[in-house]
Amino acid sequence: MISLDAKIPDGPLADKWDNHRFSIKLVNPNNKRKFTIIVVGTGLAGASAAATFAELGYNVKVFTYHDSPRRAHSIAAQGGINAAKNYHNDGDSIFRLFYDTIKGGDYRSREGNVYRLAQVSLNIIDQCTAQGVPFAREYSGLLANRSFGGAQVSRTFYARGQTGQQLLLGAYQALARQIASGQVELHNRSDVLDIVVKDGVACGIVARDMLTGEITPHSAHAVVLATGGYANVFYLSTNAKASNVTAAWRAHRKGAAFANPCYTQIHPTCIPASDEFQSKLTLMSESLRNDGRIWVPRNPDETRPPGEIPEEDRYYYLEERYPAFGNLVPRDVASRNAKNVVDQGLGVGPLKNGVYLDFADAIARLGVDTIRERYGNLFDMYERITGENPYEVPMRIYPASHYTMGGLWVDYNLMTTVPGLYAAGEANFSDHGANRLGASALMQGLADGYFVLPYTIGDYLSGLLGQAPVPTDDPVFTDAVATATDRTRMWLSIKGTHTPDHFHRELGKIVWEYCGMARNKAGLEKALSEIPALREEFRKDVRVLGGADHVNQALEKVNRVDDFMELAELMVRDALHREESCGAHFREEHQTPDGEALRDDEHFAYVAAWEWKGPDTPQELHKEPLVFENVALTQRSYK
Repeated sequence: MISLDAKIPDGPLADKWDNHRFSIKLVNPNNKRKFTIIVVGTGLAGASAAATFAELGYNVKVFTYHDSPRRAHSIAAQGGINAAKNYHNDGDSIFRLFYDTIKGGDYRSREGNVYRLAQVSLNIIDQCTAQGVPFAREYSGLLANRSFGGAQVSRTFYARGQTGQQLLLGAYQALARQIASGQVELHNRSDVLDIVVKDGVACGIVARDMLTGEITPHSAHAVVLATGGYANVFYLSTNAKASNVTAAWRAHRKGAAFANPCYTQIHPTCIPASDEFQSKLTLMSESLRNDGRIWVPRNPDETRPPGEIPEEDRYYYLEERYPAFGNLVPRDVASRNAKNVVDQGLGVGPLKNGVYLDFADAIARLGVDTIRERYGNLFDMYERITGENPYEVPMRIYPASHYTMGGLWVDYNLMTTVPGLYAAGEANFSDHGANRLGASALMQGLADGYFVLPYTIGDYLSGLLGQAPVPTDDPVFTDAVATATDRTRMWLSIKGTHTPDHFHRELGKIVWEYCGMARNKAGLEKALSEIPALREEFRKDVRVLGGADHVNQALEKVNRVDDFMELAELMVRDALHREESCGAHFREEHQTPDGEALRDDEHFAYVAAWEWKGPDTPQELHKEPLVFENVALTQRSYK
């Protein structure tokens, strides 16, 4: 039986983090070298955490399945990173960023965690600027800001449309410095297969060398998972094809509670699918909604090119429905409205599966050079993929699975329910509630890595002073290696008729249809019957070509698809139990008369944390009540 103790500090909201940092135990500089920390994942959260741990003096082992840490999927984040600097003097503050984040998450996140995130955001920008991240600047020399969805102030710092890439290069340089010094031991092309736990405490991992197939144990005093989200459960998503849930899911199977799995964000600004055999979708940055206007023809039978359709025949549906925020409503609102107009037959493009994102007004007002300066690389990418020039014709966009607010449950220190096991960035659930605001993912990843974990992990390690890590010849490690090896042999022995990709695609269709942008009881119950049947067929009929002693992407995929099968069932179960609509979780039975999400604060103002109870057995639900002392729970409105 797990116990949920969030460890939120007492005292006024603005003082919680400062008081907590003073009250937690420290490890003095000479003792830090006596501890070893494993970090899995090298995106913004993992790279920043590993670099900072090493700078402090800890011994660090870093694992990535990429050939280089800088290939982590954080590079795909384009639009920007939030921080409450108030450079525009337009009314921003730490409290406003805190409030916008709480509201944007539809009041389903912890006040203490979110306020800390807003506080730390100020330091992140200074840290990254000092590392040489080339943020855009105003003529005065101050860093430039632009607006983003869910806010009425300009607080998003950016480097053209390459913000994630530039931030990752900054973190990677810091990490590379520590690798060169010997303080960080890098294991690239390593696929983590399991988390090793002894007497209920995390003590290491088991990883497969993706080049040789060798499965090896690795021991440490603490393990940090910074492995991203699980949006690829939908098969078609904006995530890199290799993004997966395996490390987090194996931690769940070892006792780490999985929180709010049904909170999956559908990004409104993606290139629509062109055929059913497509293997992934492409994200167009939310920053484009600053200057692009979203519309569809009012006539479902419209055949004129978009440039020939007069204003009176255009339906600017976001501007009409949400005049206060217009095209900058949060992602869940923009996505559901796009789905609604397409479902009404107003979609555009060859498959009628998109809406227009039109820059004609912005180009006329600002000039093509200004638009090219702001978004040139994004426009170029769009033209390469679609063959259409967005300077001359509107982009076509449609929502796609993108980010996951659910993840491993963590307390205020970012520790999971397994002592010694931490989760950072998108791998945890902690800061975004039921819906993440744009430009907040980069903020959270760097906050966790640079400014939260380096403090809080010492509180745990200080109690282990004088203890060596569990040796890798301990039975818990030998058993874990044997289990992983047997699992590999099992997949290779099935000799079925379909590839892992075939089953992944079929799973994605079920999850998208019944647990995507809109959910209802009948559909979720149908998914709960179809997913176990598909999983059983998968385990009997999957075919993995090749062997285990060399590069074998099919072998990597089969493990990930198996974990997605189990995760998908929990996602659906979580969505079914939550009889309300909130943020990205939209139950059709629970909506206002004008189609907005209708929360049930009396019965569902809690974090749903699920405990693993064994294979093919439903998880047990635990509830962490959410207490709101500083914001009023109101109907979320952007009108």
